[in-house]
Amino acid sequence: MDVAAMSRFASYPSLAGRAVVISGGASGIGAALVRNFAAQGARVGFVDIAVDEGKALEAELVAMGQSVRFADCDITDIAAYQAAISGFAEAHGDARVLINNAAHDQRHDWAEVTPDYFDQRMAVNLKHAFFAMQAVAPGMARAGGGSMINFGSISWMIMTPSLPLYETAKAAMHGLTRSMARELGRSGIRVNSLVPGAVVTQRQLDLWLKPEDMADIEAHQALSGHIMPDDCARMALFLAADDSAMISGQQFLVDAGWANT
Repeated sequence: MDVAAMSRFASYPSLAGRAVVISGGASGIGAALVRNFAAQGARVGFVDIAVDEGKALEAELVAMGQSVRFADCDITDIAAYQAAISGFAEAHGDARVLINNAAHDQRHDWAEVTPDYFDQRMAVNLKHAFFAMQAVAPGMARAGGGSMINFGSISWMIMTPSLPLYETAKAAMHGLTRSMARELGRSGIRVNSLVPGAVVTQRQLDLWLKPEDMADIEAHQALSGHIMPDDCARMALFLAADDSAMISGQQFLVDAGWANT
């Protein structure tokens, strides 16, 4: 994302100076979220287990004069994750935006799933989101409200094979969104789901997206072209900003018109 490209898109004055917490922010969609929010003047705290990538992104954006703080943290360690969130609050103030982005789409055979593997998949794809919301909600309410954005996936909508546990967790993310929108709404806290389609990240290119897959994806989409991480980040900016002040409990698909909900 270069400065010239950014000038084509909206800026959100309400995000300037606002404290933002992002999980899984060192690469892919997460890194796009960090860059886009930092470019809006937000104070961004992000966690990841990819330490080298996280430190490099932090250093790059700090050198540009942006307020960004990285913490090496495994989001499946709830105590450590909530401690990291507290550290961001000490540095940046209470979070006004929480983005539950971290996930892992490891392929698996349903017939070989063990109870331990099931629990681990839920921990990395669902559980952390709830406990991050629990950690930021009191401060967010004190600050006058805010926005929580849970990342889903169209994978369960289009019945992608070899991902039953990932898809279960991602479908549950919208249930979490709906229930917490009701629980937190009177505190001025909005909760929405952002649901990406087939986003072209380096991980996807390395593991799954071969040329024939790219052609098949485009054939299923209503729009030509491919979804990039910045496409998701721009939707997140809108949902985080005051421009979406009366939107809560909803899911927003960034899938080029693929899934039928």
